[in-house]
Amino acid sequence: MASSAINKLAGSRATERNLLLLAAPYTLAGMLALYLGSQRAGYQSLILGPAAVAAFFLVHLYWKKVGYKGDSYLLPITAVLSATSLVVLYRLNPAYGMRQFIWILIGLGVLLLTSRLLVDFRFLGDYKYIYALAGLIALILPIFFGQEHGGAKSWLDFGLFQFQSSEFVKILVVLFLASFLTENKAVLSAGTRSLGWLSIPGPQEWVPLVAMWGVSLLLLVFQRDLGTALIYFGTFLAMVYVATARVSYVVFGLGLFTAGAAASYQLFGHVRSRVAIWLNPWPYADTAGYQLIQSYFAIGSGGVLGTSLGQGYPDFIPLVHSDFIFSAICEELGLLGGAAIIVLFMFYVFRGIKISMNTKDEFAALAASGFTALLGLQAFIIIAGVTGLLPLTGVTLPYVSYGGSSLVANFILMGLLLNISHEAAADL
Repeated sequence: MASSAINKLAGSRATERNLLLLAAPYTLAGMLALYLGSQRAGYQSLILGPAAVAAFFLVHLYWKKVGYKGDSYLLPITAVLSATSLVVLYRLNPAYGMRQFIWILIGLGVLLLTSRLLVDFRFLGDYKYIYALAGLIALILPIFFGQEHGGAKSWLDFGLFQFQSSEFVKILVVLFLASFLTENKAVLSAGTRSLGWLSIPGPQEWVPLVAMWGVSLLLLVFQRDLGTALIYFGTFLAMVYVATARVSYVVFGLGLFTAGAAASYQLFGHVRSRVAIWLNPWPYADTAGYQLIQSYFAIGSGGVLGTSLGQGYPDFIPLVHSDFIFSAICEELGLLGGAAIIVLFMFYVFRGIKISMNTKDEFAALAASGFTALLGLQAFIIIAGVTGLLPLTGVTLPYVSYGGSSLVANFILMGLLLNISHEAAADL
């Protein structure tokens, strides 16, 4: 029995090692191509690539040494996404690439700490109201002391760096919802009273849940961070459905979303502008619609194979390093490169669902489904925004867009997912 478990564990980390060995030449080739083909790329590009590869391998070797049993696919997927971020950002501006490299190292350090200090995941379910209080404070602070970027007042300025609290609050929201839904799952699923044909729970079960969710959304609306509010809302619905399997809750939630969207459209000029640009950006080609039109041009000019690294014109797109980095990828790596990024996120979501299904602990399963929904929705919303499928909401592409808050928060999210899979002791 013990020998079988050891072989199973070795196979898990061996899979991770083999996939990292495939990610390594991708990273090195990208940085080498920049060095050979771009006038702005200096010798640092020859250092950053190997250093990034080494950093991911060090995490792998540490986990192998301590017998960590976390999912063997998430780290390689993240390595490829991070490598794409590093290459594209360094191509856009070497300064962005250098900073992103530092944030990747910080993210990996936080990932190691998460996998070490929070490896016993179940105890996190005991502090749901602490998460609620901490999350609300973190969302209130930017309203009074925040800096505005891209129409959203969600950044706290600490001089040396800026901090977007909502990126970390989303993790607290998932932990709160997972804990509350686990505790009240039976009542929320069956209901305690009837409203016509519908069986509903009592106020003591649904009021705290809706209050936490509603206040979070309201604070995000005050910050005008509507993209993050949409992600919170979608994650909330996904977790409620996973916990209760009641379609009626989802239908009711979508009705609330429709009403909220209509109210936001009437109340906020920022929202009306985004919708108008989404429907027809051409009348705003010289003003607010400029970046979206340039995004369309970039994606279209990339064709199937792309213009190749350094041969496109992504600098024409404002915020190309952040909200529109997927457009830059499509321009220089083509439809195949963009599709590859989407497939990687799909596979990440697939692994997250597998982790949720393979754990026997209800709190861990709900948390895994929430983290997976959170990341999947964020990737979908920003890719849909820059391609014109949805109005642009101004969120980051996880692990790819420039930015320390988003990157570190998503490494914490991955660490918690890995801890859940470790606790389930499943080689997925």
